[in-house]
Amino acid sequence: MAAEVTTEARHALAALVDGVDVPGRRVRPPNWHVTLRFIGEVDEPMLDLLIRSLDEADLGDRFRVRWGGLGAFPRPSKATVVWVGLADGAPQLIGLAASVESAVNTTGVASEDRPFRPHLTLSRIRPPADVRDLIGSVSPTPVTMPVDRVVLMSSRRQERETRYEQVESFDLA
Repeated sequence: MAAEVTTEARHALAALVDGVDVPGRRVRPPNWHVTLRFIGEVDEPMLDLLIRSLDEADLGDRFRVRWGGLGAFPRPSKATVVWVGLADGAPQLIGLAASVESAVNTTGVASEDRPFRPHLTLSRIRPPADVRDLIGSVSPTPVTMPVDRVVLMSSRRQERETRYEQVESFDLA
């Protein structure tokens, strides 16, 4: 389950990191999205149940987010993921993720074991690297975008890249 990054925001964010030496395996801009809930592999009956549950759920109202600066998981001194965070809209995105989690849980899928932290993954790093200088060198961006729907996505590994495909979308009020 994801919030899509709009085309305009994708281009603006790509321009922000263009020419920046982000270590690791970069996620290509066409694959950028904000994961609200990872579900994993499901069979056809479970997929139908998920779609029905999300279709019936109150996912809340539309809102806007403003992207911020770079960050890293688990920490900048030993990063395995470099990401763009939010300057505005994080509480609304956290609320949306909670609504999605609630809808997913009604299907019998186990609860997520980690708290949701809104971000857009730019790169995955193996082995971990110190990215403190990188994070300090990129200014926060003024890029904004609407969040007006949730997308159920499937992912497929093709060669060295993951491809994402929309399965179903659910509009916010």
